[in-house]
Amino acid sequence: MPTQNQYFLRCVLTLAVLAAIVPSRALSQTAGSPGSAGAAVNKGGATESMDRAHLPMPNTIRAASVTYDAKDPDTKFPPIPQLRPPKGAPNVLIILIDDAGFGSSGTFGGPIQTPTLDKLASGGLRYIRFHTTALCSPTRQALLTGRNHHSAGMGNITEIASGAPGYSSVLPNSMSPLARTLLLNGYSTAQFGKCHEVPVWQTSPAGPFDSWPTGGGGFEYFYGFIGGEANQWYPTLFEGTTPVEIKKTPEQGYHLMADMTDKAIKWISQQKALTPDKPFFVYFAPGATHAPHHVPKEWADKYKGKFDQGWDNLREQTFARQKQLGVIPADAQLTPRPKEIPSWDEMPEAMKPVLRREMEVYAGFLEYTDYHVGRIVDALQKLGILDDTLIYYIVGDNGASAEGTLNGAYNEMANFNGLASLETPEFLTARIDKLGGPESYNHYAVGWAHAMDTPYQWTKQVASHWGGTRNGTVVYWPNGIKAKGEIRTQFHHVIDVAPTILEVAGLPQPEMVNGIQQNPIEGVSMRYSFDDAKAAERHETQYFEIFGNRGIYHKGWTAVTKHRTPWLLIGAKTVPFDDDLWELYSDKDWTQANDLSKQMPEKLHEMQRLFLIEATRYKVLPLDDRVAERMNSDTAGRPVLVRGKTQLLFGGMGRLSENSVLNLKNKSHSITAEIVVPASGAQGVIAAQGANIGGWSLYAKNGKLKYCYNVAGVNHYYVESSSPLPAGQHQVRMEFAYDGGGLGKGGNVTLLVDGKKVGEGRVPMTQAMIFSADDGTDVGEDSGAPVSPDYGPVGNGFNGEVQGVLLSITDDAKNTDGLISPEDVIRTAMGRQ
Repeated sequence: MPTQNQYFLRCVLTLAVLAAIVPSRALSQTAGSPGSAGAAVNKGGATESMDRAHLPMPNTIRAASVTYDAKDPDTKFPPIPQLRPPKGAPNVLIILIDDAGFGSSGTFGGPIQTPTLDKLASGGLRYIRFHTTALCSPTRQALLTGRNHHSAGMGNITEIASGAPGYSSVLPNSMSPLARTLLLNGYSTAQFGKCHEVPVWQTSPAGPFDSWPTGGGGFEYFYGFIGGEANQWYPTLFEGTTPVEIKKTPEQGYHLMADMTDKAIKWISQQKALTPDKPFFVYFAPGATHAPHHVPKEWADKYKGKFDQGWDNLREQTFARQKQLGVIPADAQLTPRPKEIPSWDEMPEAMKPVLRREMEVYAGFLEYTDYHVGRIVDALQKLGILDDTLIYYIVGDNGASAEGTLNGAYNEMANFNGLASLETPEFLTARIDKLGGPESYNHYAVGWAHAMDTPYQWTKQVASHWGGTRNGTVVYWPNGIKAKGEIRTQFHHVIDVAPTILEVAGLPQPEMVNGIQQNPIEGVSMRYSFDDAKAAERHETQYFEIFGNRGIYHKGWTAVTKHRTPWLLIGAKTVPFDDDLWELYSDKDWTQANDLSKQMPEKLHEMQRLFLIEATRYKVLPLDDRVAERMNSDTAGRPVLVRGKTQLLFGGMGRLSENSVLNLKNKSHSITAEIVVPASGAQGVIAAQGANIGGWSLYAKNGKLKYCYNVAGVNHYYVESSSPLPAGQHQVRMEFAYDGGGLGKGGNVTLLVDGKKVGEGRVPMTQAMIFSADDGTDVGEDSGAPVSPDYGPVGNGFNGEVQGVLLSITDDAKNTDGLISPEDVIRTAMGRQ
């Protein structure tokens, strides 16, 4: 019988024989060009070429032979390889501005100074026929995947996702995001700012995080917000998937734009200090200049008096500058203002000071944003890596936003709740000096948005016309682009960015990622146009569709139909799709100014057929212009996080989005909390939802229990207990008996302590749809902008203990049977802690 040592040696010899018979696949393949099948390792252990079409690649290399003793002269094994992209792959920085039209920045003829954009344009290229999808979530999904937005499941924003494949908001796992592809090829990756691609039922701290930037998105680091917009003064932020505590107030100098820029510069500096040989991919996507238009006052004041002429004259001035700059042809025509938008002269004189200030604030916001982008560019220069960084600076994920009503808004959420009438001219005039500040949640008037899209028709959401989809874009890469300060006229689309980056990095489009066969990228690389202004364009056909507004581009020609108006949000009526009127524009008509549909019906029909072909190819059908039905998860067919009529929250839970908590709007409900009151008396927030722009809060003030219902930041309704809360453990409760009879109605409020009524009052109206796109629900404090004026944004936490909060829905808030015995639920839950 062999000894243990003999048995061990026999095993080693067997392994050596097997290793000689079956050599390592990685070492047996022939090294090829970057991205080819095959792998080789250089002396430093870095991969020079590998099978980059199948990701992830093997991360270890098997030795060709095995010896018993490492000191044996025949012992040979390669160093541990370090994953790196092919040699020469540049750093990549994508800057995506939010809600900025083609005619906004000075670089493309607009009235707003953008010196950083100017600087990059003078050393790079201006693309004047670059296009987006006309809406934020779809553009971002398309940008980060290289696929059309419906193909990638994002036919609209995440909040109205439906069961239809093109509108589900779920990214198919057969479409690996660009960041993941770059990460698996050795790039460092980071995202800063807005992420509006997470399905709403996955936005809570419970996950799953597959669609979050640092989950399945391919980013190693994320600092930003999950949702459509952010309060720039009081944002709800995440680092990775962890909520972030903002330690400064606006009065102390806090602003999200400055904050995220600081984080980006720090991350880039650290990455280059530790891994200087490793390129990075940074996606910098500020919430700016999406509403709310929040900016330090001194930046808005720079534009005082610059817009006194009104939006009609501003369009003409911008149009003239655009011709001088050559960003539109000399024979281009200025499209007329739609009849739905009033002229400047039609606006009441009493409103014009407010309207002018709205535009001054927006202009300051865009320049302020460009300034902070400049800080990143300066940091790259100081690090000595600017020339080897491919920069895309895309001025807008869609056209300028016309979601602010014809008068603009002090609180844009009022319009989303059908409450725009609360903001009377007198109301707006009284708050003119607060526009852009921490108390506002402002948006400019539709007329300004239209002017920001000069010279094109329409605005954001209107995917049919260039005003919604054509966005000025600068591409800068000194080491890779010989041309400086030139203009490119080739037609391109946001789906072309991903294949461009892969090409300049020497990387193939992946065929397999994590074992899933990948759908081909649908965009066309722009690399061919970098050094050839006259190169024939390669992106010849592109469809557009948002909310039923649709269009088709083919070899210069466009056929388009506008289906709905963007600023009519509540109760808007639409015609059947077959009754939509189509327009036809020739390949010589730069601005879509002369409709040829009646003169050339056969050409129009040809283009309409092409739209249907493309719509079928890319999952656009069935067309869906419903809003109310898609806001309702039951009729839309999407999952929900919260089921049933009750939800138990615990102390310390917070920043829960409105899709993460029970919907208490438009129904009778109650809020029950188990608290411990200190001997010094109760003070602070027990539970709150929303922000200073709308919401509710249950809190203690001067020892008394108090409830505040905030309607659109305009009306505040209070109910207070008759006596202070005694020290010790108690159950406090707010019962809301909804009036019924429709949406946004009022109700009677009753406050109870340990089951005994201690106060009652009336809330005559409520918000029907949404409190905030940013601020959520908190237990034990009110983070972000405060719901009630009774307390401030910091230091408002409850001074005792909040053990649990039960949210409950019932037809009768006073019927405790319908509340599933909140006392027992909370106390049983507490007993399990």
